[in-house]
Amino acid sequence: MRNNFYWVFIVLIAVLAGLQYRLWVGDGSLAKVAQLQQQIADQQGENQQLQERNRILEAEVMELKSGMETVEERARHELGMLKEGETLYQLAE
Repeated sequence: MRNNFYWVFIVLIAVLAGLQYRLWVGDGSLAKVAQLQQQIADQQGENQQLQERNRILEAEVMELKSGMETVEERARHELGMLKEGETLYQLAE
């Protein structure tokens, strides 16, 4: 009878050790869960930045489609173009 309790005790200890191994080291371990949660948080931050950038670009596209003022402004500042009849005055410091 005592021998049966010994084997039951050994089996329970082995099961407990196996569960503890999975908790601390295995695929579903606490460290792995924490790492995945950090990756999710990082990805959500990056997604928010990209959504903001897309919102700005979308507003810029709508502005470019709506009128010529933005196109003219970009042509002046980025390409150095002038309208017919305009004179460019460049000041040197």
